[in-house]
Amino acid sequence: MRTPSFAALYGNPFVAWTQLAWKTGELMVSSAEVIGRRAAGMALAGPAPGMRDQREMALMGREKLEAAAESGYAMWWSLARMNQQLATLALRQMLAGAAGMAALASSRTAAESVQRQAGLAADALAHSATTAARASASTARIAQRGLTPIRSRAARNAKRLRKRRR
Repeated sequence: MRTPSFAALYGNPFVAWTQLAWKTGELMVSSAEVIGRRAAGMALAGPAPGMRDQREMALMGREKLEAAAESGYAMWWSLARMNQQLATLALRQMLAGAAGMAALASSRTAAESVQRQAGLAADALAHSATTAARASASTARIAQRGLTPIRSRAARNAKRLRKRRR
């Protein structure tokens, strides 16, 4: 059995959505650990937290804002690229449709017309399915790009806080 190419896997919506689900699960595990450790730290600090605890609380807010900004930027940039790709694809399909219609209009016989019409319909159907799969995979990749800054911060914080509380 042949191994699928990178392009085949990268454009596969099932693979893209599975990767997104996996990364979301990793984020949830890291976030739960960070929330638990920070809440325990705040509870131990009591009503008058020390400088170390105050820095940790300030870091919490700043990191959330930075991660949200990076996430938004990553998704915006990905959407801009996806829009360019969709515009190019729409133009190609429009030109292919026009060429197919011109071929259909220039048919010399009824049989040739039916044959060209069937080919045009089959091509349109195939392109529609491919485009839908690409759009689905692209959507999952955009979500992954938005999740990456948040997930990486949560993982770093979990690792850092694990060492701190020892």
